[in-house]
Amino acid sequence: MGTFKAIRIDKADKGTVATLTQFDEAELMEGDVTVRVEWSTVNYKDGLAVTGKAPVVRRFPMIAGIDLAGTVEQSSHPQWKPGDMVICDGWGMGETHLGAYAEKARVKGDWLVRLPEGMSPRDAMAIGTAGYTAMLSVLALEKQGLTPKHGPVVVTGAAGGVGSVAIAVLSKLGYSVIASTGRMSEAPYLKALGAAEVIDRNELSGPAKPLARERWAGGIDSVGSTTLANLLSMTKYGGAIAACGLAAGMDLPTSVAPFILRGVCLLGIDSVMCPIEQRKTAWSRLASDLDRTKLAEITHEIGLDGVIDAGARILAGQVRGRIVVKIL
Repeated sequence: MGTFKAIRIDKADKGTVATLTQFDEAELMEGDVTVRVEWSTVNYKDGLAVTGKAPVVRRFPMIAGIDLAGTVEQSSHPQWKPGDMVICDGWGMGETHLGAYAEKARVKGDWLVRLPEGMSPRDAMAIGTAGYTAMLSVLALEKQGLTPKHGPVVVTGAAGGVGSVAIAVLSKLGYSVIASTGRMSEAPYLKALGAAEVIDRNELSGPAKPLARERWAGGIDSVGSTTLANLLSMTKYGGAIAACGLAAGMDLPTSVAPFILRGVCLLGIDSVMCPIEQRKTAWSRLASDLDRTKLAEITHEIGLDGVIDAGARILAGQVRGRIVVKIL
């Protein structure tokens, strides 16, 4: 056993402190698969963890990072053997289980998804939890019966990770996508991803009416709060909104009117404890329904030494698209 590089979060007198340091392999937690981590990514939740802006970390010391892609080094799990290429998202990594910003991770084999054929570990982390959450949202809308013929769909937080992948996937599937963003300067970027229309988030930030003019058949929201309330009030009869984030807050100042007068459905999306079969479906669909060229265009790369700064920038709304972290 030796040591390896990792971003470690410790309790401090005031809050927490994150540092890039050496971590002792003997301190890794229980698990039946050890993975050599090659790539990770930076999500909004990672930003909260490394900056300490929200109490997402519930064990100390913690290795941050909720996403990894890499190669199995050791396994006592019947499904996995050394050399297998795997993805792991969520399951409490970076919160209650030592996470992905490290050269090694030990996890439960039941948490792992096989890297889809033709997808590189870097591509998988360019997608990451944000893109996998976007696909879970698309799957939920499809299960609800939504198709492109029903009308346009709206995507909030459009220039972020979830929004960027959602636009790329939905547009490839034939939907007319309305992108909502607080950065109208990103309109060319969003249209290049496939958005048919770009609107200012201010259109969705005021107090929501119980019912407003019907504008879209469905949507994917990573913002929450008043934005989600406005989305619901503007959803067409029988439509649905998939809610997967809380960038603007956890509150939901709405009424029952969209539900009982228009039959609108609010679909909750959880990526952390999502059952493994749904994960496999989502990753399979991402392999086929996400234009890899667009993925490359929305991605930029950093090393482990850039993660803490990137975490602060993602919380400040200064990150466009996706960040991949090269570990090895």
